[in-house]
Amino acid sequence: MKKLKILYTIPNFDTAGSGKVVYDLVKGLDKERFTPEILVKHTRGAFFKEVEQLGVPIHVFDYETGYKPIWSFPFRLLKVVWFFKQHDWDIVHSWHWSSDFSEPLAVRLAGKKFVYTKKAMGWGNKAWVWRSKLSHQVIAINKDMMTEFFNPIPSVKATYLPLGLDTDFYSPRDYHQPTAVMNGISKTDFVVISVVNMVEVKGIEILIEAVIQSQIPNIKLLLVGNDQTDYVKALKDKYLPEYSNITFTGKQQEVQNFLSIADVFVIPTKNEGKREGMPIAPVEAMSMGVPVIGSKVSGITDILEGFEDWLFEASNVKDLTELLHKAQQLSTNELKTIGGQMRQNVIEKYAFETFINSREVVYESI
Repeated sequence: MKKLKILYTIPNFDTAGSGKVVYDLVKGLDKERFTPEILVKHTRGAFFKEVEQLGVPIHVFDYETGYKPIWSFPFRLLKVVWFFKQHDWDIVHSWHWSSDFSEPLAVRLAGKKFVYTKKAMGWGNKAWVWRSKLSHQVIAINKDMMTEFFNPIPSVKATYLPLGLDTDFYSPRDYHQPTAVMNGISKTDFVVISVVNMVEVKGIEILIEAVIQSQIPNIKLLLVGNDQTDYVKALKDKYLPEYSNITFTGKQQEVQNFLSIADVFVIPTKNEGKREGMPIAPVEAMSMGVPVIGSKVSGITDILEGFEDWLFEASNVKDLTELLHKAQQLSTNELKTIGGQMRQNVIEKYAFETFINSREVVYESI
């Protein structure tokens, strides 16, 4: 049987977010049935070095073109069509965040199959509709995408397939004492953690306010992620150093060490702006047996399906404060039991093998 050649397109590997998912897909595909390759616009970014270690062909080409001026669009598009046409790829799987439809149009004109993964809840222009209609298959990573975007358009073939992760790598770990000491934490503290891309829509101030208003005597908050932004600077100016129990750790390589000392993980995303597609950080926490509290927004409600008692109304500080109290009043064993149940849920729904196999089924079906 002829192997299917799959080209994964992604603008860059500047950050490890979607890039890590593409990396996992390329690494995990059954090489007896598929031959993966990668297309990027540039080779910058620290994570690109890791991608190179996969040993698959990596192409560099700007595979989309602007629509304006409209009179020259066909000529510019032809360059992209020719690029796709001169290679023998069977399927192009796009991981572009954009609503651009020049990429699927060029792929179709080159006689190839096109798939794209819808990564976030943006749907602000008609280009998304055209991008979807030009696709042989759309992969939605949360259930709300299906009801809000794709089910109303019968001509679009879309399916809900969540992301996945290595549940063996993200498994319960022993308490990492050096990380606790480094951050001034003792075992008697009630440790709340959030690992997050610190932009305004993530609602970090909601979590900070809830921690402060909870007045739990021994509560400590660890905020893990890039803290070199104007948004975070404003938060630091407002809350530090008055509240010494709040720590911005900056970006961390060994996030598992931080999760090992946490009692509970919180993802406080607001229900506005660029809403979640499927945040991976809380799934990693659950996989490590750390109970997760999350806001009622798309993607997070999928992750906490079956654990609705741990959801709070987005941006509602009072709701979140009550859940922090609820978690803090549980014994260590009770928290461990809930964490274990959440881990089992991750194993059943988001295991790495399921993630890979579901994509392989899509490729072979089109």
